[in-house]
Amino acid sequence: MRLILLSLTALLMLVQFPLWLGKGGWLKVWDLDQQVFAAQRKNDELRARNSKLASEVQDLKEGTDAVEERARYELGMIKDNEIYVQILDPNTSPPLQEVVAPVKPGVKSARKKQQ
Repeated sequence: MRLILLSLTALLMLVQFPLWLGKGGWLKVWDLDQQVFAAQRKNDELRARNSKLASEVQDLKEGTDAVEERARYELGMIKDNEIYVQILDPNTSPPLQEVVAPVKPGVKSARKKQQ
C-alpha cells in the first residue's frame, strides 16, 4: 500500500511540474501577462503624447497664435510698443548678464562691468 501511495504522489508531482514551471506553465503566463500590461500602459502614454503633438502641429499649420506664443516664451521676443516686465523670486539670485545699450554711429560708448 505504501508503495502505491508513494508512486501516485510522485506521478502527481511529475504532472504538476510542467503545469507550474514548464514552457507554457502558469508562472510564464503570469509573467507574459504582466509584460503585456506594461506594454499597453506605455502605448497609452505614447498615444496621448502623439495626440498632443498632432494637435500642436495642426495649430502651427493653421494658426498664428502658437507661433507667437513660442516666439514669446522660447525666444523672448516682444511686439513693438510693448513693455517687458520680469518678476523675479526674491529668494533666488538673478542671472549675471551684461546689459549693453545700442550704440549710435559716431558716438563713443563706455561700458561698465557688473560686479
